[in-house]
Amino acid sequence: MAKKPPIDHTRNIGIMAHIDAGKTTLTERVLFYTGISHRIGEVHEGTAQMDWMPQEQERGITITSAATACNWRDCRINIIDTPGHVDFTMEVERSLRVLDGAIAVFDGVAGVEPQSETVWRQANKYHVPRLAFVNKLDRTGADFERCVKMIVDRLGARPVRMQLPYGLESEHKGVVDLLRNKLIIWNDNTLGAEFSISEVPPEMANEVAAAREELVEAAADFDESLMELYLEGGAVSEEQISAAIRKGTISCELVPVLCGSAFKNKGVQPVLDAVVDYLPSPVDLPAIKGIHPHTGNDVERLPSDKEPFAALAFKIQNDSFAGQLTYIRVYSGTIESGKRAQNVGKKKKERLNKLLKMHANKREELSSISAGDIAAVVGLKFTSTGDTLTAEGQELLLESIEAPEPVISIAIEPRTAADQDKLATALDRLAFEDPTFVVKTDEDTGQTLIRGMGELHLEIVVDRLKREFNIEANVGEPRVAFRETVTSEATAVGTFDKQMGATSHKATVPLKVRPGKRGDGIVVVNEAGNSGIPAECIESIEESVRGALESGVLAGYPVVDIEVTILKELQHLVDSTELAYKIAASIALRDALRDAKPVLLEPIMEVQVVVPEEFLGDVVGDLNRRQGKINGMENSGIAQIVEVNVPLRQMFGYTTDLRTLTQGRATHTMQFSHFNAVPKEIATAILG
Repeated sequence: MAKKPPIDHTRNIGIMAHIDAGKTTLTERVLFYTGISHRIGEVHEGTAQMDWMPQEQERGITITSAATACNWRDCRINIIDTPGHVDFTMEVERSLRVLDGAIAVFDGVAGVEPQSETVWRQANKYHVPRLAFVNKLDRTGADFERCVKMIVDRLGARPVRMQLPYGLESEHKGVVDLLRNKLIIWNDNTLGAEFSISEVPPEMANEVAAAREELVEAAADFDESLMELYLEGGAVSEEQISAAIRKGTISCELVPVLCGSAFKNKGVQPVLDAVVDYLPSPVDLPAIKGIHPHTGNDVERLPSDKEPFAALAFKIQNDSFAGQLTYIRVYSGTIESGKRAQNVGKKKKERLNKLLKMHANKREELSSISAGDIAAVVGLKFTSTGDTLTAEGQELLLESIEAPEPVISIAIEPRTAADQDKLATALDRLAFEDPTFVVKTDEDTGQTLIRGMGELHLEIVVDRLKREFNIEANVGEPRVAFRETVTSEATAVGTFDKQMGATSHKATVPLKVRPGKRGDGIVVVNEAGNSGIPAECIESIEESVRGALESGVLAGYPVVDIEVTILKELQHLVDSTELAYKIAASIALRDALRDAKPVLLEPIMEVQVVVPEEFLGDVVGDLNRRQGKINGMENSGIAQIVEVNVPLRQMFGYTTDLRTLTQGRATHTMQFSHFNAVPKEIATAILG
């Protein structure tokens, strides 16, 4: 195995974008030009190395984030290729949580699309520095400047053009490098591995000069000496500009923009150069912060091999050969294969039986891993997504990873009684792997319900049951994952008084419920204080409240966006016990929910439809019939873009209906937006 480069020569990056913007196509070229692969895999042929799952190869989309690594110049680049479909947005979330930088890929025709906005917000959440690559400039309707403007308008970012395209659509031949004032044209005969560098064409001289002036101005904002030189009209070197752009990028205040066509093998090597030049190494970022599990004090770990070992588990994957793989990002320290680590949150010791460097679904065994590494571990029994692993006696808890709530469910059952136990085991394994996949049993019917982020998500789960676990299953029609909430304030008192054996259990719990803000979930407020009331009893009440809210009073759906207050009248008697408090709290909560005018909530989806002009009327009419609320329409040059909010219950089977309406020429994307109250007449029908 090649010698590991120093940590400041390491880049941990992700490639993120809307579906079909060209992420995996770009990654395949990166692997080819860095010598990892000797032929270019294509998504549409099912030969892309990073799309290794059969489901990915058949559908031509990325479903699970895949890790790989390559070398460019003197740097080691660890890459995670993430999905672009909204149903698998958790894969993006947990990848961005552990990455130091990202390449955002945009379709040069469509520009900033809905999932582009989603992944951009996820990157903002974790303060991940980004490059932008405007792809597909060889396609009809490509518009580089429009895409750059959309990055400003829709993402609120500050893009700085590092390149200009040399030709668009069928005339796209290369790019002009604004930093070096050179034209780069790729050789089609060598699949883009070779390229020529020449002077800027005279017809582009004025445009290039103006764009380079903007580049220098943007760089000057991040370097005072460069600013002085620029204002005095002095000569500014490429190195000064590059260093200032790097500073602005790492601070997330600038987004360098490059361009090309990955499919036509144009523009990929400059992207790799930009990763090395502008995106941070682990040592360029602040020390990772965590909390001491016992004292609650803040703890920092520097990205150094000399610090105690600390890592975050960000992905679980079932592997047919190695068993369960746990992907971890090492933030500090070093650990060897076969050694033990502490799972801080679970308070369990884990043995790292094998350490693996992954290349999609291929693996290479490692003897040790250290700060800055991303690797897979074999042998962890208790660790799940978001858990912290540390050296024993050197514990800290890192920020975990939050999973979005599933919005759709289906009933599932095995086709044969013999598969009943196998199905339960397989579903548990899949749920452990994917935090957005939830398995529940309906208490009334005894049916097994599986919940996920969309129809495709659950379709993939059922397909994996068949392929990976050899289980044939029958599934019901998709059902909406409704929620419940309250619309007014109500107070109730729950009383429990019962003799159980020799022990008397007594408690009276007063609770108040009122509506919370949309999206806040469940908030529990303790007004009773701890005076005279044991802390464990207060904890029991809170635990009981949260447990009871998993099933509302209308139809048993989880209750959200609610504030529950434990009132100060709460008292502690001689016979008060934790069990009594739990039961009394549950009684009080159910009574309060009934009096607080509960309502049913449904998921509202944000839908974007790209439709040719001649079908616009039919598509809009159909969306209106689906109770859609049109938010806006935009002309993209070759089609109309319709943005609309529609209840999820109206969108089942929409893909097929849209194809029928538009002769297969329209496309759409859909993602969860928010929960909203179900109209009264619909709620009555749903509740029977």
